[in-house]
Amino acid sequence: VQLQASGGGLVQAGGSLRLSCAASGSIFMIRAMDWYRQAPGNQRELVATANTDGSTNYADSVKGRFTISRDNAKNAVYLQMNSLSPEDTAVYYCKGQIRRSWSEFSFRDYWGQGTLVTVSS
Repeated sequence: VQLQASGGGLVQAGGSLRLSCAASGSIFMIRAMDWYRQAPGNQRELVATANTDGSTNYADSVKGRFTISRDNAKNAVYLQMNSLSPEDTAVYYCKGQIRRSWSEFSFRDYWGQGTLVTVSS
């Protein structure tokens, strides 16, 4: 199983970016899909979660500015980021809770490689 994240880049404060992450490989079922971020010198933090029932959760710091969505048919998750500020500068990682086959009952966490978002002031 591999997760491929894309969409990062350099944007001015107040701008927008849309991150994408697609899972591929041996996938039977995906439970929650998340976006995390890690700024230089900081620990990795959870930004947003998209659950299989359609519910979503956000870190307080991004509520009202970021929107997570998923396309189950494509095994993909997206993060629309609006009103970006320099404090949002970080490497963004996607994560999926994935069950690889019908005979494997457990879900495991798989991470994407990260995509850098830089917001200039």
